[in-house]
Amino acid sequence: MKNKIILFLFLVTTVFGCRKSDYFLEGETDTFRDNGQGTGSVTWTKNHEYILEGFVFVNDGQTLTIEAGTVIRFKTGQAENASALIVSRGGRIIANGTKEKPIIFTVEGDDLEGSVTKDARGLWGGLIILGNAPINIEGGEASIEGIPVEEPRGIYGGNDENDNSGILRYVSIRHGGTNIGEGNEINGLTLGGVGSGTEIDYVEVISNEDDGIEIFGGTVNIKHAVVSGCDDDAFDYDLGWSGNGQFWLGIQSDFLGDNLVEAGGGINPINGLPYSLPNIFNATIIGNGSAGLGHAAKFENNAGGIFANSLLVNKKGGISLQITDKANDSYNQWQEGRLGVKNNIFFEVGNSSAESIFELNGVYSIEEKNAWVNSFNISGNEIKNPKIDWQNLNFVPKEKLKGNLFGYPVSWFQIVDFKGAFGEDNWIEGWTLLTEDL
Repeated sequence: MKNKIILFLFLVTTVFGCRKSDYFLEGETDTFRDNGQGTGSVTWTKNHEYILEGFVFVNDGQTLTIEAGTVIRFKTGQAENASALIVSRGGRIIANGTKEKPIIFTVEGDDLEGSVTKDARGLWGGLIILGNAPINIEGGEASIEGIPVEEPRGIYGGNDENDNSGILRYVSIRHGGTNIGEGNEINGLTLGGVGSGTEIDYVEVISNEDDGIEIFGGTVNIKHAVVSGCDDDAFDYDLGWSGNGQFWLGIQSDFLGDNLVEAGGGINPINGLPYSLPNIFNATIIGNGSAGLGHAAKFENNAGGIFANSLLVNKKGGISLQITDKANDSYNQWQEGRLGVKNNIFFEVGNSSAESIFELNGVYSIEEKNAWVNSFNISGNEIKNPKIDWQNLNFVPKEKLKGNLFGYPVSWFQIVDFKGAFGEDNWIEGWTLLTEDL
């Protein structure tokens, strides 16, 4: 009988002993520390308070489900004390919020009622999702920036273009971008080798110390994305991203931020395949005025892609295209039809001339410069006032901006008859921090 009791206690300890007490520190809230086992396949619900401390992973084979309306907070800290949520390659996150009940990632101490100012940045890390889709770095795999290279759960890249890392819908990511050392900050939302099976729709990144959304290769598609008040680029892609984007809003604060769209190609090697060739339609990007740094969009390191049917407003630098002596630089991507800036409206960009908006970066001839500038009109671009009240965060034009729209290249796109990210519906209202006071 004694042996049976001992066996029973052993089984109870084994089955139940590695539950909440091993992962959560007891208290008024559930504070989670990753001890190597990751989150496990669990559901986090809106009626609990969650605080994450340090790097917390959703491991390979695990699924983290987050209920609509859930708020997840992160311990503040720099360097080795930084906090972030990382979905490892092979893991999944199902964060399926709603307009009425968005899922919020923010810093500990944020009561969502003004205890943290809207423009506070760098208070925690960010959300990182890693997948098995192709990247163009040598060897086909890499360690994601922001995670120590000795951490195997930080590896991304593979051969599955349709890889599925889960769902992000109606998700707001606030006040991130903590410095983890030597000026290396974490992006608000980092996507490394994420595949097209992943659904990303209605996502906000606000007040991040680094980039808002950065995409490292992969084939992921992104719809209804809001990036505001970030200290570096709003949207940044490289390493062969070949997905699609539609209905993007990027807005910079005065004297803050670099490029609104930074488009990169290969890194190691520069001429790596696949090229970065996304399709981005119906964006509205608002810069930081004539005193600000950076460009509305900057293409370099063999980057290509199509940027069309969009509004680009209030930015000193226009569209910068890198030209080098290499066969596949961004200028050649344009010549070969793999890069296009088409059917867009520019207002208060450069000095409001095609020559100041369409720039070349590098050593070039006058013939090459003229060819690029002349393509401004040939490609259906215009310089005119789109009549949007961006100062008051109303991005719906007073008059519908119709035109000779270029065809949408793949069936993923929603077919609309307007330029920019907004037709008649100001879809950012009701769930973003950006419009909370409206």
